[in-house]
Amino acid sequence: MVLENLGESLKKTLEKIANSLFVDEKLINELIKDIQRALLQSDVNVKLVFDLSNKIKKRAVEEKLPPGLTKKEHLINIVYEELATFLGGEGHKIEITKKPYKIMLIGLFGSGKTTTSGKLAKFFSKRAGRIAMIQLDVWRPAAYKQMQQLAGQLGVAAFGDENEKDPVKIYKKFEEKLKEFDVVIVDTAGRDALSDELIEELNKINKLVNADERLLVISADIGQAAERQAKTFHDTCGVTGVIVTKMEGTAKGGGALSACAVTGAPVKFIGVGEKIDELEEFNPKGFVSRLLGMGDINALLEKAKEAITEDQAKDLERKLLKGEFSLLDLYEQMQAMKKMGPLSKIMELVPGLGQLKIPKEALEVQQEKLEGWRYIMDSCTKSELEDPEIISGSRMERISKGSGIPIKEVRELLKQYAQSKKLMKMMKGGKGMEKMMKRMPQLRGMMGE
Repeated sequence: MVLENLGESLKKTLEKIANSLFVDEKLINELIKDIQRALLQSDVNVKLVFDLSNKIKKRAVEEKLPPGLTKKEHLINIVYEELATFLGGEGHKIEITKKPYKIMLIGLFGSGKTTTSGKLAKFFSKRAGRIAMIQLDVWRPAAYKQMQQLAGQLGVAAFGDENEKDPVKIYKKFEEKLKEFDVVIVDTAGRDALSDELIEELNKINKLVNADERLLVISADIGQAAERQAKTFHDTCGVTGVIVTKMEGTAKGGGALSACAVTGAPVKFIGVGEKIDELEEFNPKGFVSRLLGMGDINALLEKAKEAITEDQAKDLERKLLKGEFSLLDLYEQMQAMKKMGPLSKIMELVPGLGQLKIPKEALEVQQEKLEGWRYIMDSCTKSELEDPEIISGSRMERISKGSGIPIKEVRELLKQYAQSKKLMKMMKGGKGMEKMMKRMPQLRGMMGE
């Protein structure tokens, strides 16, 4: 998980509130110390930490209790709201308002600009039509080749010229062609530091490109140094937003996020992994909710939209209303889940499930189990997939041999199918959600807990 240690520390803080008999000044002071410790360990600036904790304490002591909330709920809500505000408040999405919409990436060497240009191309290709990337980095060897490889994977256009050493000439060469696209992503050169030479080069490019977004790409592992970098770039180049890369596996991510939040250049995306689709719009409220174990339903829905088309969703809904649910439908659901990413990451996004202390090892085993079930289904005949109830003992043996999966797991898949079909019938029955809540222990069992 992104900022896993910070998330675990904050969850323990909320548990302390939930388990306390009553809310008093002693509890509030303990809460403040816990939050301060958690943020400082995540490399957040000391002054920012104390400003935040003072706001939380002031509200906790002085605010009147809103109707409908207990003191504990109100205190948890204060922590959530202040942390979200601290990281940027409502968030800053990019809206494609014209065509071509030009996004220029800037930053120092090693920040991951070219990889991020590919991730942005992937992100917008599902939302904005025709995408083009253009490489204006004439300093780094093989920068254009890297962009071409990314473009080939994604099926988008890439422009550049390895033999030309003037980025302005490269852009002018393809300027008319770029007008045919909906979104144009412009990758620029970096330097070891923000020098006058780099500023002059970026200003020349930006004047020519007239970019709608100028996004600074910063690596999360630089921590609090992100503030100085973001502020300097913002003051000199008019940065409209920040992309924080390498958020996975670094304790300094908290420092980078909070530093950018106070510069006037809001964080618009975060890179949460090395894969081309591991880029997320930065939504401070959803991000904090995930840290606190409350899930992030909006991010979950975004992933679901990418994994299953609207037509597929409607087709599944039609089948469910008719009471139909085959092994093929379960297979499609499993494939969609795989597209959404590892189970451990999906679990973080589901409200309520983020607070369940399910060991990582258990989730990894479940992911492996899904892979095995896919091989089992590949060894089934079409009639067996459409009507699993015809699968007898001899058929199980044949499927087991064909897939190379033990017969025990074939039986387990059929049991999963029977449980899923029963659940779908419950949902069709009318009191679906109510019955689901009563059966939560069984549902958790099905998830592999």
